[in-house]
Amino acid sequence: MAENIPMQVISALLLGMIVGSFLNVVVYRLPKMLLRDWQVQAREVLGLPAEPQQSTFNLMLPRSRCPHCGHAIRSWENIPLFSYLMLGGKCANCKTSISLRYPLVELFAGLISALVVWHFGLNWQAAAMLLLSWGLLAMSLIDADHQLLPDALVLPLLWLGLLVNSQGLFVPLADALWGAALGYLSLWSIYWLFKLITGKEGMGYGDFKLLAMLGAWGGWQVLPMTVLLSSLTGAVLGIIFLRLRGQDSNTTLPFGPYLALAGWLALLFGEQISSHYLKLFAF
Repeated sequence: MAENIPMQVISALLLGMIVGSFLNVVVYRLPKMLLRDWQVQAREVLGLPAEPQQSTFNLMLPRSRCPHCGHAIRSWENIPLFSYLMLGGKCANCKTSISLRYPLVELFAGLISALVVWHFGLNWQAAAMLLLSWGLLAMSLIDADHQLLPDALVLPLLWLGLLVNSQGLFVPLADALWGAALGYLSLWSIYWLFKLITGKEGMGYGDFKLLAMLGAWGGWQVLPMTVLLSSLTGAVLGIIFLRLRGQDSNTTLPFGPYLALAGWLALLFGEQISSHYLKLFAF
């Protein structure tokens, strides 16, 4: 396996697809779990009586079911990507169409996992980057759905970035610390400047934390490219999405997915992107 690169990539693809199946659960359930928790805390702060105890709802329980007929998903119906193809994209019980998003998330998780292993090989860098990649995918989807970047995902990955770089896995620890601090402060400053000028909020605090997390992994060096790429892709794709949906320019769009994508690209291919950019504009 250590010498067989195609086998490494295929194994990473399969592992990523399995993780992608779990990420579908995280993306659907974590916001609901947080909402339940916030409601309990709000009632405590307001001095309201507690609601009747609700049934267990976490990342493991209850078992996944068809949202239309309640059919419990059996193990053979939950094989990443293949079950969707075998079932023809429909529930085995009621034949209602299954959202195409589920297999696409599984496939995309597999592809980015394969790319990470192909890029780094079988080592600790690849293992750490796989965790980061899966986390970025989950929080991007949650932000796209709910305009929410959960601390439950962002903060553990921020600390993990500092921990892995305490051993210099990607950058020296000093660069990682400055990356986390400057990542947060840069967007925080832009947020308040924009708010003072326009009276509007241009982004959420979750975006500050996400850029801080990316800085903790790649150091302060990845921040300029991450901000530039995310701004460009956000502007272009944002306009396209608004046009397709027939919405006006005042519609709020999540910025987290663009930050996550730009940061991931900067971490993996930052040097190559900079090199090609310099060659393109060299005189």
